Amino acid sequence: MGAGGILTSSSAQEVQQQEIEKIRENLNNQVQIVNRKSEEYDKLKKSVVETIENISGMSAEEAKAMLVQQMKDEAKTEAMSYINDVMDDARMNAAKEAKRIIINTIQRTAPETAIENAVTVFNIESDEIKGRIIGREGRNIRALEAATGVEIVVDDTPDAILLSAFDPVRREVARLALHQLVSDGRIHPARIEEVVAKVQKQLEEEILETGKRTCIDLGIHGMNIELVKLIGRMKYRSSYGQNLLQHSREVANICATMAAELGLNPKAAKRAGLLHDIGKVSNDDPELPHAILGMKLAEKFKEKPDICNAIGSHHEEVEMESLIAPLVLVGDAISGARPGARREVIESYIKRLKDMENIALSYPGVTKTYAIQAGRELRVIVGSEQVSDKEAEQLSTDIAKKIQDEMVYPGQVKITVIRETRSVSFAK
Repeated sequence: MGAGGILTSSSAQEVQQQEIEKIRENLNNQVQIVNRKSEEYDKLKKSVVETIENISGMSAEEAKAMLVQQMKDEAKTEAMSYINDVMDDARMNAAKEAKRIIINTIQRTAPETAIENAVTVFNIESDEIKGRIIGREGRNIRALEAATGVEIVVDDTPDAILLSAFDPVRREVARLALHQLVSDGRIHPARIEEVVAKVQKQLEEEILETGKRTCIDLGIHGMNIELVKLIGRMKYRSSYGQNLLQHSREVANICATMAAELGLNPKAAKRAGLLHDIGKVSNDDPELPHAILGMKLAEKFKEKPDICNAIGSHHEEVEMESLIAPLVLVGDAISGARPGARREVIESYIKRLKDMENIALSYPGVTKTYAIQAGRELRVIVGSEQVSDKEAEQLSTDIAKKIQDEMVYPGQVKITVIRETRSVSFAK
């Protein structure tokens, strides 16, 4: 019983071993078949590749390189097309956004157009007062013209006298002086000089007050007193016929509006906009462009570097280094480009008369020079102790020759040299 059981177990193991051997043999056969099929596939693949190479005339490596290059070119083309679309969209949106900001700025700061001329009308009550202003043999008129540099035109116009000068400050001095003289009733050369000197001092105070008031209105603080005076002087200056103070205030508001829209500092932009034309009212270094002169003045009076750069670069004469500099350039262009805002002729006319006066001032002994009658006459006042009568005659010839050689002007210019001797004593 035990022996039979052992035999039966041994025979079962033999059967299992035989089955395993059959399975192993079958697997080996399958592996051999797979290897043979793989070899056949490789041969067939090689044959196909050789056939393709023979047909195409290029190797597989060359074909692969060509395919890769084609894919690169296609990808590059698609990428460039995408980039161009994005850039075109950005340009369109940027232009649209810039136009929106500028249009909103113009609408929010759109004052009336302002054009100045070179004549002020002084109204009088009667021809009797007109005669007293003229004085005996015109002495009062001559004294007033010599003291103010303004040509006083007395014609048949009823109840009015015309004050003609290219410089608005001179016209204002003459107008205020005439007003005081007429109100006081005492009109004679000595009184005229006294009143003119007093009015000039009052006007300097008013200029300072105008500058302070402008800074307060715009919310600008901590500015040097000399810059405040220059701002006040802009009230009596014009640029291409446009009042300079009004223009500067307008530019300041335009710059502040655009800065706020762009997320920049509106106070700094407003400050730079207000100061951008201060070079036009300064008597320093007249040979420098006004933008450069304004920048130097701002640096002198301790303005911040970005403000100075914005002033100096608003006509692109120096490189823009701050973000507010383009705003000042654009604001200046917007303010000046409004219909009726400017007249090109006025600026060149004023420059010609200024140059004419400066030529005469360059001679020794000359104390004052006034271009009158629209530049057709230049009156030169000399010191009697420095220039003799004979020298005065020669001086007029020399000035006339220099103006003729160095300047271009219509018609002719009359040079009048005035030399006056005075003796003053006081009775005590």
